Amino acid sequence: MNLQTIESAITAYPICAYAFIQIQDIHFKEEVRHICRTECPRYGKSWSCPPAVGTVEECKKRCEAYEGGFLFTTMTEVSDIENMDELLSTRAEHEKLTHQIRELFQNQQQETLTLSTESCAVCQRCAWPDAPCRFPDRMLPCMEGYGILVTGLAEQCGIAFLSGNNLVTWFSLILYRESHSQERV
Repeated sequence: MNLQTIESAITAYPICAYAFIQIQDIHFKEEVRHICRTECPRYGKSWSCPPAVGTVEECKKRCEAYEGGFLFTTMTEVSDIENMDELLSTRAEHEKLTHQIRELFQNQQQETLTLSTESCAVCQRCAWPDAPCRFPDRMLPCMEGYGILVTGLAEQCGIAFLSGNNLVTWFSLILYRESHSQERV
């Protein structure tokens, strides 16, 4: 994969900060999953969240099958950082961008596993656990649901995330590896 091509292409997008990471730089913690289980209202209600994504160990093994990662952020200003409805309404643009950035990697003949922020919001009501995901190509599992402490990874990569002044920072992580199912041109 040509990282320069990726870096050149992302300049056209509203990415605030990014870092290429090694898979071993990602730390998986049961404590993060505990927060999902005890504090998140989406726990057990989505294919993008635990327990549907598997155990932390299963998530870790899934991630370890990739060669590298691309962590990036976007920022959005809201009028009131305490207004959860307004805050969450800004997420759709980040998710749209995440799909576009994933496509950049796929265009470089890379298979991807894309993790994003929060629980998937593609469907008003997720099919889990009664039926398969309706849109597996659009559903982005949650980084925290995988047991990844996002703020810790951001600090490790030198990515600022506490901007204050009603600024919301959204994160995504694209894991990539050489695709063996597609012919090289």
